[in-house]
Amino acid sequence: MDKPILVLNFKTYMEGTGNGGLELAKIAERVAKETGKEVIVAVQVEDIRMISEAVSIPVFAEHVDTDTFGPHTGSVIPEGVKEAGAAGTLINHAEKEISDDIVRDTVQRCKELGLISIVCANTKEDAKRLSLFKPDYVAVEPPELIGGTISVSDAKPEVVKDTVDLVGRASGVPVLCGAGINSKNDVLKSLELGAKGVLLASSVVKSDNPYEKLIELLSGM
Repeated sequence: MDKPILVLNFKTYMEGTGNGGLELAKIAERVAKETGKEVIVAVQVEDIRMISEAVSIPVFAEHVDTDTFGPHTGSVIPEGVKEAGAAGTLINHAEKEISDDIVRDTVQRCKELGLISIVCANTKEDAKRLSLFKPDYVAVEPPELIGGTISVSDAKPEVVKDTVDLVGRASGVPVLCGAGINSKNDVLKSLELGAKGVLLASSVVKSDNPYEKLIELLSGM
């Protein structure tokens, strides 16, 4: 993707579940069409098919495992999310952390299947290390700021800038930033610091008016 991206993670918020998630995805699609900006929604696995069949914007899984077809009860296999309509997946979110070896293997499985991978990292050092597995994006998100009202671009701008520099030199993988992204200025500052987009959740999903919130955030791109 050449343009900056906004990745909206529905998590398991009530507002992003089932029919609520479908309506939220339709709002994201509407805003993407009206603004010409690139918006991706990461949704609960059980909602991937319903949402991907209803909207034209990319739909991602929030997590996949490394298992494939076989006796793996409860696993979220990449083949399954792709067949359901997913274009990619988040990997190693702070709320669903996995080991480096599994990150590596998950990225490789995604490459084999043509799924876009966004690997999340808590620190700039983690981002540099995990970027060597060559995901499509690495997203730096200090966990203490996730879900809060203070953005990483305000509280810790050096984290974004240093991550962009470290990852750029180590692997050249594009960097996203997240944690506390709440406003147009947060998005604008993130891009000014070198990020290629933002990963966010609660500021939109929990908003009283997700449409207006997305319009505001995308005006920073």
